[in-house]
Amino acid sequence: MPKAMQFSKGSLVYFEGDTDERIFILQKGSMVIYTIDIETGAELNEPIKQGEFFGVKSALGHFPREESVRVLEPSVAIAMTIQEFESLFSNNKELILKMLKVFSGQLRNIHRKISSILKDEDESIDAEVMGVINSFYSDSQLVTTIDLCTRYLKKFPYLSNQKAIAQILSDSMKKHEVEVKRGQVKTLANSGHGEEVKIATEDGESIKQFSLPAFSRFAKKYEPGQVLIAEFEPGDCFYLIQSGHVQLLKTINGTNKNLDVLGPSQFFGEMAILDNSARSATCIALDNVEVLEFNKENFALLVAGQPQIALLLLKMFCKRIYDQKRRLRILAISDITARVGDVFLMLEETQPRNCIPQGDDIQFNLTVSSVASWAGLPIEKATDELNRLAKNGRILIYDNYIVVKNMAELKRIVEHRRTLGSMSL
Repeated sequence: MPKAMQFSKGSLVYFEGDTDERIFILQKGSMVIYTIDIETGAELNEPIKQGEFFGVKSALGHFPREESVRVLEPSVAIAMTIQEFESLFSNNKELILKMLKVFSGQLRNIHRKISSILKDEDESIDAEVMGVINSFYSDSQLVTTIDLCTRYLKKFPYLSNQKAIAQILSDSMKKHEVEVKRGQVKTLANSGHGEEVKIATEDGESIKQFSLPAFSRFAKKYEPGQVLIAEFEPGDCFYLIQSGHVQLLKTINGTNKNLDVLGPSQFFGEMAILDNSARSATCIALDNVEVLEFNKENFALLVAGQPQIALLLLKMFCKRIYDQKRRLRILAISDITARVGDVFLMLEETQPRNCIPQGDDIQFNLTVSSVASWAGLPIEKATDELNRLAKNGRILIYDNYIVVKNMAELKRIVEHRRTLGSMSL
């Protein structure tokens, strides 16, 4: 049962890095949340209002606390386990949707920060759209290019460069027809430009509740290379993957940067229907994909009938916020060696199933281009740094994977160089 806990002035409810998974509600008194800004390193504080929840994200996401909670005056807080929280509030649609909207805003803010680091300057929507199209066209991803051109011409009829987009569409269709005849059709999954499809997926139990015949009317199928969501288009639906894999990509300065690769039982596109915003990434089918598509209207009906689905989404938001904050911490590192090394540390934390122990070594199923994408670096810089680490015996580089010789030593190097960027190996 949830229980009331008394806290004295100056005490800590929990601290950064703590693995306590309780969820709290401030009942009486005054508390404040202390965090460290990822980009500036400055200390931030946010007061907790009476009746407000705290500790939700780390508890539901099953990751260490990212903040500390300090008591400013004698206070009382209700503490509950994850199971108690779910039992008490899983049917409270209004509360869960409110939390979803708050977390959606937090996640979108993180995405904006990541984009601001990776992008040189803001561009007009005309240039942004053309940049997305050209990034896939230059990579000869013709199926994707055709889909993007068709979607943009329909959803952005006011673009000044419509003729140029129409010309790319025509050229892509002709080239694709030739490839089909020759049996040389390329997709993002097999061209070498996409991320490896060796990923961890959510617990398969979460997808069982969507296997009922009632959900069949929401089903859609996509072939490799087809676009489910185009960056910048208005968002009006979100998806649950039933089978196959979907890659999330953001176009930065004419190059596609990997955000994530999702598999069965995972949601994507949900932010747009919660805050009425434009799409922040392009989502491509890597292989044959089957999804359930929910729009704003049937999402409301869905949650009303099965509020536990909103709770499931809430858990996914918690994990996604953590993963994207972890990515932001990499991009905020100025030292190139520390940034590249932290990619391996991040993947070990967030995708442990893709890290294969080999005695004291760990094999990571990613390529040099993948490291460059995660680190937000030009391929040349990432290649030079990885070669330097290989020369010093820190890593072994193969065509489809990289082996780290000593993760503890790599962590020491990353922490040392992140703090003292001028130090050399």
